[in-house]
Amino acid sequence: MPINFDPNRWEKIRTAYRTWWDGQLERPLIPVTLGGGDPGRIEPAIPLLSQSTCHNLEVPAEQLIDRIDWELSRLTWLGDAFPYFNMDCFGPGILAAILGATLDNSTGRVWFHPPAPDTPIQEIHFRFDPDNIWFRRLCDIYRAGMRRWQGQVLMGMTDLGGGLDVLSIFRPGEALLLDLYDYPGEVKRLLAEEHEAWHQCYVALNAILQPVNPGHSDWAGIFSEEPGYVLQSDFSYMISREMFDEFALPELTASCRRLTRTMYHLDGVGQLPHLDSILAIPGLGAVQWVPGDGKPDHRHWPEVHQKIANAGKRFQISFGGKQMEGMDILDGVSRQIGTAKAIHLRCSLQFAKGDELKALQQRLSAFGVE
Repeated sequence: MPINFDPNRWEKIRTAYRTWWDGQLERPLIPVTLGGGDPGRIEPAIPLLSQSTCHNLEVPAEQLIDRIDWELSRLTWLGDAFPYFNMDCFGPGILAAILGATLDNSTGRVWFHPPAPDTPIQEIHFRFDPDNIWFRRLCDIYRAGMRRWQGQVLMGMTDLGGGLDVLSIFRPGEALLLDLYDYPGEVKRLLAEEHEAWHQCYVALNAILQPVNPGHSDWAGIFSEEPGYVLQSDFSYMISREMFDEFALPELTASCRRLTRTMYHLDGVGQLPHLDSILAIPGLGAVQWVPGDGKPDHRHWPEVHQKIANAGKRFQISFGGKQMEGMDILDGVSRQIGTAKAIHLRCSLQFAKGDELKALQQRLSAFGVE
């Protein structure tokens, strides 16, 4: 059975997300993806592309896409959901491997290691290499997806990583923290080199995806008609606001100038001291606030959501549980800020039928979502 998504629905997706980004949509965005359908064919023998399987470069890209197609054929998309494949399967910050780091997924998750951990910072240089084996692999998979789906499935941009996050792979442990004090000029040089490599990589991959890909997205799963990305600097939880403003903020600001639709991944309470600086970035459209493991859910952070809303930014609630509980969280947050229309709710894949499905559809309708 082919992927069950009427091509005409793509126009509704484009309209809803365009209006949301522009601040004109009078409701929240709520994508709901249901699993458990019958794909109508035998499951392909090769495993699904993931962080645990991405190392096997011998599998033809077309076979990887066929396996993904089988998975997508089992899904149903409700509300603001759409056929989408998350290309974070090469790990958080694949740009590091494209710049020469070693990709290691022996634990089942991808980690990156520097090619020579004791290299002095003055001897490190970053340059985008289009012949890099990992970049070529990404290109092959994207080309195969565009040929197979012809615009029916949106393939997200791979997780390239953030500036200081990628740099910390080449200066591991406490090295980069010390570099901020001892070699600030070298840190800024490398961040500038990495910034150029990041955008060269993005543009090159996007040239393969467009115009066949039905839009733009990334690991955060928000649709955009224009080039965009979820920016991040997880390393920044270890530094002061002054250091954030000196080392992280310029690169984030420059990326917001080069990309039309941007969101910042605010990961954990350690990044809250930087929120004012982040919200002041011209062109930043949205914030994804993640309280962190072991912390209370979004309903317990009204001051964070109020600050984001008062700055005129959109924001994403990314919740790892079931959709119904996610909607309860959306209810609570919307009461705190007086509206739900600025919110994109992202929840996990759900299996629902019968009364549970009917209740889910009723909740969608209550938020004005078809």
